[in-house]
Amino acid sequence: MKLFADSGSDLPKEFYEQHNIELFPLRVQLNGNEYQDVKDINSKEVYDAMRQGVTPKTSQVSPEIFLNAFEELAKNKEEGLYIAFSSNLSGTYNTAVMIATQLREQYPDFKLNIIDSKCASLGCGLLVKEAATLRDQGVAFNEVVTRVDQLAKHMTHLFTVENLDYLAAGGRISKSSAFIGGLLSIKPILHVEDGRLVPLEKIRGRKKAINRIIEMMAERGGDFTNKIVGISHGDDLAFVQDVQSLIQEKLNPKSIEISMVGSVIGAHAGPGTIAIFFADKDYKEVLS
Repeated sequence: MKLFADSGSDLPKEFYEQHNIELFPLRVQLNGNEYQDVKDINSKEVYDAMRQGVTPKTSQVSPEIFLNAFEELAKNKEEGLYIAFSSNLSGTYNTAVMIATQLREQYPDFKLNIIDSKCASLGCGLLVKEAATLRDQGVAFNEVVTRVDQLAKHMTHLFTVENLDYLAAGGRISKSSAFIGGLLSIKPILHVEDGRLVPLEKIRGRKKAINRIIEMMAERGGDFTNKIVGISHGDDLAFVQDVQSLIQEKLNPKSIEISMVGSVIGAHAGPGTIAIFFADKDYKEVLS
């Protein structure tokens, strides 16, 4: 089975290489140049540019990259699974489906399943990691698809940003709200609902926002002793380590995985973003 992921999954470059996962890079435009996310540029470079006042732009995966990868899969008569960044945040999923549909006219037996994860960042990344684990355990293709799809439906995202101006630049909030929020040190708590960003609460102060997120984790996640928690951050490892300690102390999860928010998502959320991911309390693992 061949696994595909895009750079909206925010896993380290080494993970894709070590686990034989083909990476589809979204694109980042910075200072007049275009880069393939992860392959040509890393998120630290993007955050450093943003701190200097540069506004990066992003675009979806090139259709040609999908065509080349999917056609090779079809010719080799392999089974493939692509876990895509939320279709409500990027056109990448829809482009992949269009390319796959065209290829099926030429290769009727083409076996590719494309999952619209409705997830972002490490929320999507945890799905990719689960798929890789199941594949390496020898789990059958159809069951891997079913189990990853089930987990995607129950993946919870909770996050806050350090600077509201980046959300305003992307049209997520108004510029006046960002200005007033900045003066009052307002930190929004957002989540992802049906693949879209949705604001939940506004809290004054970053530490209070994190404490409130951890309360929400307990409400939404229930018992964490057998759960993996993902934390991604906008180039602020020191604060993430504090957050990790708080989560460990209050919820005692099975494990905590940390990564940096990638270039594409980071270009809209900005430096200092903290995002937390876990399966909700209604998630029941699908067993064979």
